[in-house]
Amino acid sequence: MQLSSDMSAIVTGGASGLGEASARKLAASGVKVTLFDMNEERGQQVAEDIGGLFQLVDVTSEDSIKAGLAAARVQYGQERILVNCAGIVVGQKTISRDRETGAVKPHDLSVFARVVQVNLCGTFNMIALSSAGMAGLEPVTGDGGRGVIVCTSSIAGVEGQMGQVAYAASKGGILGLTLPVARDLARDGIRIVSIMPGLFHTPMFDGLPQDVRDSLGSGVPFPSRLGNPEEFAETVEHICRNDMLNGTSIRLDGAIRLEPR
Repeated sequence: MQLSSDMSAIVTGGASGLGEASARKLAASGVKVTLFDMNEERGQQVAEDIGGLFQLVDVTSEDSIKAGLAAARVQYGQERILVNCAGIVVGQKTISRDRETGAVKPHDLSVFARVVQVNLCGTFNMIALSSAGMAGLEPVTGDGGRGVIVCTSSIAGVEGQMGQVAYAASKGGILGLTLPVARDLARDGIRIVSIMPGLFHTPMFDGLPQDVRDSLGSGVPFPSRLGNPEEFAETVEHICRNDMLNGTSIRLDGAIRLEPR
């Protein structure tokens, strides 16, 4: 699918990190981009930088998504590209022990549910509501292609470390839905691909000392560093352009395989 100024895109989690890089890359290709995020101040700034639109959207709320999509479509028309980057990370083991008493405490179910709700249910909410609109578009490729969806999974979805049970479950769920969604949407000419990033320099790493970041990066076989969000964005752009990419998940990790801890 050729990217052009006649197209519009929605990028969730577009105010920072992988989402911001993806939004900037698509905008640089001429696409009209709307950012969905809960960080209004930063989201507005990024939207202004790229000449796009910002909408305060909670991806766990169907009503919030519908309102954001309606505003984006009024401004730019029906989106042909959806990039799902919104997500949260919470570290907690299945059971943990109090250091002083030794008492065993189970994982907080509300915390587990919240991570799954944002990362997995939020992604699916966006897929379902956006693709319903894409299905009514005229094809723009010779094969009848109407649109493309890119989701953000993680290598933790298959190699989750200790304390990552909620995050790994949510990202593994994204891997699991990719192929059946591709099959569901095939007759409407809508593709879906998930990216499994490894260790990328996103805002969650900013609070770590430089030596810790360097140490994490050195564990990547090649290149031995943290990934740059721009490299993720380049993959997003390639997926949009390459019509044979569909129903699969791509590791973007410098060949790293996560250890148990």
